[in-house]
Amino acid sequence: MRNSLTARDPLADAQGKPWVTELRYTRPMIRQKMIRQIVPLFFTTDIPRTLAYYKDKLGFECLGTWQDPPEYAIVARDGHAIHFRCAEPPTANPDKYADELLDAYLHVEDADALYAEYAAKSVEFTRGLANMPWHSREFVVKDCDGRLLAFGARV
Repeated sequence: MRNSLTARDPLADAQGKPWVTELRYTRPMIRQKMIRQIVPLFFTTDIPRTLAYYKDKLGFECLGTWQDPPEYAIVARDGHAIHFRCAEPPTANPDKYADELLDAYLHVEDADALYAEYAAKSVEFTRGLANMPWHSREFVVKDCDGRLLAFGARV
């Protein structure tokens, strides 16, 4: 493709001779989304106990376990999974609870309804339901292995 550039064209020199004899328009590269979801992988020393807690208390469904006794398991709720591996958890920070060092933050549709569901099942809360300055209504649960899970909805 030949260009008809004039002296007024910024791609032409003073005599009107084009600096570029062929222009190719390239669109900005549109990257295909590759990452669909990030899944937390938590360590536990007792997979059956952890599965029972996440099913009975937090409403997750067990999608599968591997090996007997189980060494690995996956639970899910509303299409979002958590993986568990049988291993000693890393040593917890001694300030974990005082500083509320979260292990996961779960975005939810209705924090009030979920809080009520969990309260009815006697889930242990380390922070009750409240509106936060960052425009979120949230609460924090301490699970059976001591992990801190925050659940929050936009307000």
